Amino acid sequence: MTELATRSQAFGLIAAGVAAGLSAPWRLYLARGCRYLSLSVGDRDEWDAWRSHLGCPELSVRVYDAGGDIRRTSVAEVILDGCRISVELVEEVSTEDLERLLVVDPATEPEER
Repeated sequence: MTELATRSQAFGLIAAGVAAGLSAPWRLYLARGCRYLSLSVGDRDEWDAWRSHLGCPELSVRVYDAGGDIRRTSVAEVILDGCRISVELVEEVSTEDLERLLVVDPATEPEER
């Protein structure tokens, strides 16, 4: 891909990923008037696959309370030819998930932590 100047080129990038075997994003947003493409995916495996396909480093992970539900938002982003592309995953997590992050697994070797 040499340039993402048009809508068809941006959608072509996504079509190429789907043709290569990636799951289609459940939401795709291409901003009008600026060069921004956002993909929302359904699970961590899809997020990792799209990140790898697009060459996105992980940008941010945010955990927040959404009216009693705890959600984790993971966003990876890359700029290709002046077009900002982000891949987003929103997951509901429980307090057990959060507690697991705080407990050190005794079976894990120190260099793996």
